[in-house]
Amino acid sequence: MAGAIASRMSFSSLKRKQPKTFTVRIVTMDAEMEFNCEMKWKGKDLFDLVCRTLGLRETWFFGLQYTIKDTVAWLKMDKKVLDHDVSKEEPVTFHFLAKFYPENAEEELVQEITQHLFFLQVKKQILDEKIYCPPEASVLLASYAVQAKYGDYDPSVHKRGFLAQEELLPKRVINLYQMTPEMWEERITAWYAEHRGRARDEAEMEYLKIAQDLEMYGVNYFAIRNKKGTELLLGVDALGLHIYDPENRLTPKISFPWNEIRNISYSDKEFTIKPLDKKIDVFKFNSSKLRVNKLILQLCIGNHDLFMRRRKADSLEVQQMKAQAREEKARKQMERQRLAREKQMREEAERTRDELERRLLQMKEEATMANEALMRSEETADLLAEKAQITEEEAKLLAQKAAEAEQEMQRIKATAIRTEEEKRLMEQKVLEAEVLALKMAEESERRAKEADQLKQDLQEAREAERRAKQKLLEITTKPTYPPMNPIPAPLPPDIPSFSLIGDSLSFDFKDTDMKRLSMEIEKENRDARCPLAGRVEYMEKSKHLQEQLNELKTEIEALKLKERETALDILHNENSDRGGTSSKHNTIKKLTLQSAKSRVAFFEEL
Repeated sequence: MAGAIASRMSFSSLKRKQPKTFTVRIVTMDAEMEFNCEMKWKGKDLFDLVCRTLGLRETWFFGLQYTIKDTVAWLKMDKKVLDHDVSKEEPVTFHFLAKFYPENAEEELVQEITQHLFFLQVKKQILDEKIYCPPEASVLLASYAVQAKYGDYDPSVHKRGFLAQEELLPKRVINLYQMTPEMWEERITAWYAEHRGRARDEAEMEYLKIAQDLEMYGVNYFAIRNKKGTELLLGVDALGLHIYDPENRLTPKISFPWNEIRNISYSDKEFTIKPLDKKIDVFKFNSSKLRVNKLILQLCIGNHDLFMRRRKADSLEVQQMKAQAREEKARKQMERQRLAREKQMREEAERTRDELERRLLQMKEEATMANEALMRSEETADLLAEKAQITEEEAKLLAQKAAEAEQEMQRIKATAIRTEEEKRLMEQKVLEAEVLALKMAEESERRAKEADQLKQDLQEAREAERRAKQKLLEITTKPTYPPMNPIPAPLPPDIPSFSLIGDSLSFDFKDTDMKRLSMEIEKENRDARCPLAGRVEYMEKSKHLQEQLNELKTEIEALKLKERETALDILHNENSDRGGTSSKHNTIKKLTLQSAKSRVAFFEEL
């Protein structure tokens, strides 16, 4: 009885200790996951769990996104998950997405999983037309996407129509030209075939290196108004804050790099930016919602932090990750080289085998032909021998008849003819007998010559038979080729301070750090060694690539339907016609050549 009571008490105690949980669904770019979370969990607990599950260490680029009344929001790390304005209906859904973008994907993205998630997200943004991409660049990017998915191009496997079900080009691009799906596939495949030898991670990185130079890459746009009430767009990205005309998201009117900004704050819907130079007046703008200001501030803090981090020495963690990534890359390179060697050896062995099989088949054909020739020679010899025998017998018979005729002639001559008539008749018979004997002698001689000729033909036939047997013997006794070697089997920083009062929030960037950073960047600009000035973009350093893009653009221009051009298409073409082929980074650099004071004044007057 006491045991039963103790057991019930133990079960009741265990039941009370069990924490309450709720279900969360995490949607990544290529998968969905569900977790049971404790009610007390904060955003960081859930975020860390997702990152551990994915094996992701470059966590500073990512966040958990949800939507509040058509406004994007991000899960706060220091706030309980259920204290956010999210649906309480389970499972609670969050999207694991890149929140901040690198300035240079190749230098900053270390892990393969990080590169892959960025590739999938940027690819979707291009296809969904959230990032504008010119038609010719869309085809090039599509070819890298195909390389990443299908590997090296193989005409025997990747036959016509293999891309029919793939979404590779923005619908805007497809609708802009009078081209069939087969025509698009042909142009994508032509470039796809040139990417042979690139692994998935390499193809995805090439995709990102091209995409990062697109004008709208990594930019978050927000509708704002300046003091005059002019409607504008604020763009927040890895390089700083940019002001756009609402009708032109490609080229900003003015830009403020992060190293020129000292403080960012908002009060209700009013947002205030304080330049690093205290002599310059602050500039303010208004957004549509308080929630939008919160999001803008989050993005500003995160992008500024990464902007500072890029210009400092790598942390120990990043150094370790880069070292591991280099080792892993070297290991994969060696593995690819080994597989390539094995493939080459296999192909060589198959070629050798095919050559041996071809020569063996040729020898078999030669042997068959020699056999047939031998049989024909034997048949010919037999026929000639039989014909020679018949001719010889006929010659003997004719000779015998000639002898008999000669005897008859002698007998007639010896016979006495008593009368003149008998003598005349006898002379006539003698003459006839002589003519007959002469004919028989000529026929006998001809038959004898024919018999000799047949004997000679028989001898030649037997000589041909002997040669055919000799050739057959040579073919069947040729040395065999050595056996092929078997194909080897595959071997297997200080935390910035900010304060929140009611609906107001202020964020101060450290003056000393910002002044030092600003001086360094100005010095690097003077020395022409600034990351913005010294950067040689991927698209500009590849002349061959640019020529290919221009060639494709010229080729499909005749098929363009001008009436279907969007506003962004027209703006892009106008930039190109004006010679605006410089990269996104160079465009922003040109905008920052003016003093910050003049740029602030320009913003106020817009």
